Amino acid sequence: MRKNIKLAALAAAAAALTLSLSACGSSSDPSSTKADGGKTDESKALVIAASPTPHADILKFVKDNLAAKEGLKLEVKEFTDYVLPNTATQQGQVDANYFQHVPYLDDFNKKNGTDIVPVVNVHLEPLGLYSKKDKALTDIKAGQTIAVPNDPTNEGRALQLLAANKLITLKEGVGTGAKLSDITDKKGLEFKELEAATVPRALNDVDAAVINGNYAIEAKLVPAKDALVLEKAEGNPYANILAVKNGNQNDPRIQKLAKLLNSDEVKKFIEDKYNGSVIPAFGKPAA
Repeated sequence: MRKNIKLAALAAAAAALTLSLSACGSSSDPSSTKADGGKTDESKALVIAASPTPHADILKFVKDNLAAKEGLKLEVKEFTDYVLPNTATQQGQVDANYFQHVPYLDDFNKKNGTDIVPVVNVHLEPLGLYSKKDKALTDIKAGQTIAVPNDPTNEGRALQLLAANKLITLKEGVGTGAKLSDITDKKGLEFKELEAATVPRALNDVDAAVINGNYAIEAKLVPAKDALVLEKAEGNPYANILAVKNGNQNDPRIQKLAKLLNSDEVKKFIEDKYNGSVIPAFGKPAA
């Protein structure tokens, strides 16, 4: 009889311990409920790290207009640098981030040993070719000088834009890592490499310049109106993405947010607010 009582007591203690551990697994600590296999508490707010514009603006539109209908709570944390959003995501301080494109993410993971993956494409800040001297793409001729960003990601992107519009020819298969040395036919053009942020200021000194979307906006340029040519959104590897630590892709809250970020309502918001300076670029990121 005593033995049976002791066994029952032990069983009750084990059950209590199991319940206690289960409760710990669904705590408010993001790192304990996600990539480590713990259960997700869908009633918790999803915390997203984002750049202020346009990323946080888009997320706030979703939060204020769409999230409640999906039973989704959102908390947006703004970051002005390109390192902390990824480290915070990796460490579980935030649930996801929205500020970068896949080429940047791949390079970040490689250099930092992080394990962050893309979930869905949202928008593109298109790179464009601008000129204060030429009015059309066909006006660009041999002997003219084009300024391009000098960092690896953006220079390759700029050269691909020029090649796609037949201003230069690149080595076959060179991809987004293209360099000036990969040009097989300059078609008489000269190139001036500058830091991406300074390229807009060079427009008075060169015939044309390839400028990042965010820097074009800062320079009071309107990409949809002022660019001779812009990157296309479809199939563009530089679409900005929603990203998470690997293992959190199937969090129901992440899936709800991904769906909302690719909704018709967000498409209209982007088109109405940014007038071509930011372009919807929905869909799954390229593998």
